[in-house]
Amino acid sequence: MTDFRATREMFHLPEGVIYLDGNSLGPLPRAAASRLERCAREEWGEMLITAWNRAGWMEQPARIGDRIARLIGAEPGHVVLGDTLSIKLYQALASALEMRPERRVILSDSGNFPSDLYMAQGLIASLGRGHRLVTPPPEEVAEHISEEVAVLMLTEVDYRTGRRHDMRALSRAAHAAGALVIWDLAHSAGALPVDLAGAGADFAVGCTYKYLNGGPGAPAFIYTAPRHAERARPALSGWLGHEAPFAFAPDYRPAPGIERMRVGTPPVLQMAALDAAMDVWDGVEMDALRARSVALSERFIAAVEAACPELSLASPRAPEQRGSQVSFRFEHGYAAMQALIARGVIGDFRAPDIVRFGITPLYIDESDIDTAAATIAEVIRGRLWDRPEYHARARVT
Repeated sequence: MTDFRATREMFHLPEGVIYLDGNSLGPLPRAAASRLERCAREEWGEMLITAWNRAGWMEQPARIGDRIARLIGAEPGHVVLGDTLSIKLYQALASALEMRPERRVILSDSGNFPSDLYMAQGLIASLGRGHRLVTPPPEEVAEHISEEVAVLMLTEVDYRTGRRHDMRALSRAAHAAGALVIWDLAHSAGALPVDLAGAGADFAVGCTYKYLNGGPGAPAFIYTAPRHAERARPALSGWLGHEAPFAFAPDYRPAPGIERMRVGTPPVLQMAALDAAMDVWDGVEMDALRARSVALSERFIAAVEAACPELSLASPRAPEQRGSQVSFRFEHGYAAMQALIARGVIGDFRAPDIVRFGITPLYIDESDIDTAAATIAEVIRGRLWDRPEYHARARVT
């Protein structure tokens, strides 16, 4: 039985703040600060370069990868950390396209995170082999799966609305058509149960600074299914993805398995923080987390809709069709979110008109939900958002 009161105590939560933006940046786990200090003082400070061996820095990416694998239904030894989500997506997509050389279509959807689409567009231009990126509406993806598709590249949970794709059904449909599948788990890992192995995913990528609470700039992860682990050729032939990095051979030879998907030097301090954050998950059952997420989300939706008819639900009504976030549309969404943040309720805004709230049961409870809903009602009913300072756009929204 997961004790969510205990997990809440494992986070530093500023006084007077209700944090509903863990789907964008998770809060600080209390253990992370001391772990960072220990890594800096005792490992970097005292061991210097010997810490790569003595402190296990070189093994961090695979060791922490295995901790994440448990949360995403991946086989042990098939997840590795490093670089950014965009880099990991590029790697997965390049490898998958090479494994389907006769096909030219990358199928995604119009709601996918723009960065994923940018990476696909850039790779298409670099390859110069006539590939096309096809992006139908999310609900029409299955209709576009055909024998022309090389790769189906989807984010399981839509970053704006929280709409959730059916990973298992779409993966099976893609495989039946001979295509490979890449899943972006940016809004899934740590938010809901994921079963990559059971769904038959070929590749998956994700970030660790959202629901996994690894901190700003925390490294991304990549998963390669065991059946592809020795076949997938890494397009980014990085030094640490070499079979023997310290042999300093002039020619690249890919390392065995998932290690070949390493590229550059791992961010040791960030991984130390992430490792401490992963301790929170040791006592968490993903099914219990999901059940509580749904209950809190339903409570939040009911309260906001009852008090604020001006807001329209942008997330799917049915809980099984959404991730662990709730989004509403409001014409003055940016200003409304700034007014909420000024009153201690932190969510975020996504253009053109979405106010977005992450429901994170590790540290959010019923009291937080009720207070947040009451504050939203106060801001909307009183038009408190309609002040000049709340309309001034900051660089990060």
